[in-house]
Amino acid sequence: MEKEQAIMLSKWLEKWDGAKYEIKKLQTVNGTMQKFHQWTNGKPVIAGYEVFRPESDTVYYFLFIDWHRNDNYYLVIYSHNRSTTLAEIRRVEEIDGVLQIIWSYNPLKRDGKNNQRKAFFKQMFGSTTIQIKLPYSGTEVGVFFDQLFQLCQNRIKADSIVDVFDLER
Repeated sequence: MEKEQAIMLSKWLEKWDGAKYEIKKLQTVNGTMQKFHQWTNGKPVIAGYEVFRPESDTVYYFLFIDWHRNDNYYLVIYSHNRSTTLAEIRRVEEIDGVLQIIWSYNPLKRDGKNNQRKAFFKQMFGSTTIQIKLPYSGTEVGVFFDQLFQLCQNRIKADSIVDVFDLER
């Protein structure tokens, strides 16, 4: 995503004042994160946020970061304990005149069961590619959060499905 798009998104998040989500801006030092995660520390960031949804007691971290230090910004969503990323979103496309972020489920586990995970994700959620409309006002941020939280929950469910069911039969 272009830097300007990441800046615009971060500004919309900061303007959010709805009750469904609580947002805390994370501290940055000279435009970088420090002591957050080994994959992010020292990389250029526009902003980072802790986003909490009280109704489900769920927390994710949203970072607008130059993930590969090449002026291509990502919205990276970390799990509640910062142990792993749940989504690394960089693609923004105009679809039917509306800017949308595009994310594809592509598990990279090393257990030989990624095809089963992808099949489950596609069967349960219709596609392995997700499109989410960028918010253009403060009132649209809640729907944006709803969709990102759903994406993360679906990702977690698909990643762990091989632990729930024996899909080798």
